[in-house]
Amino acid sequence: MTFADRPSIKVDFTSNFTAIQDRLLFANAKGATALIDAVYLALQRMRSAHNPRKALLIVSDGGDNHSRYSERDLEALAQESDVQINAIGIHDNPRFSEEMYGTDLLEGLTKMSGGPHFIIRDINELSDVAAKIGEALRAQYVLGYYPPANATPGKWRKIKVKLVPPKGLPSLQVYARTGYYAPEQ
Repeated sequence: MTFADRPSIKVDFTSNFTAIQDRLLFANAKGATALIDAVYLALQRMRSAHNPRKALLIVSDGGDNHSRYSERDLEALAQESDVQINAIGIHDNPRFSEEMYGTDLLEGLTKMSGGPHFIIRDINELSDVAAKIGEALRAQYVLGYYPPANATPGKWRKIKVKLVPPKGLPSLQVYARTGYYAPEQ
């Protein structure tokens, strides 16, 4: 999916990397920026994805100056969806306020959904960081638990995951959602 004045789906769900690469290779940034609308549409499209684990990768400076949806609308949808949002923020030389605020937008979305947010200053770092995200997605553990029997259905439940690494292991990073909606009975 690309976005400028509005989001545009370039390739539907596929495991064909070449098809994705061919369609996005010559994508140009031009016009206004409707990032929030693009992420909102992507999260809606993820509802029809076939795989149980869902991840979204945003590559952007995080700036938005043309969306119909608000940041609050997007946050509500992101909380409801079971999609891990990952972001690569390209911040080489922010000139406008929406670009400077973009880091906060991307950080908030990734933190809420349990994904990482990488900031790069040089476009040449993009492929290395994307490879790191791909590797991390393949090496993730998925944890689950049953909420208490008295959990109010449909209510937002905060969660926090802590890690105590065994001695001798290198530093490990935890990426986890900040909460979820208790299922309806």
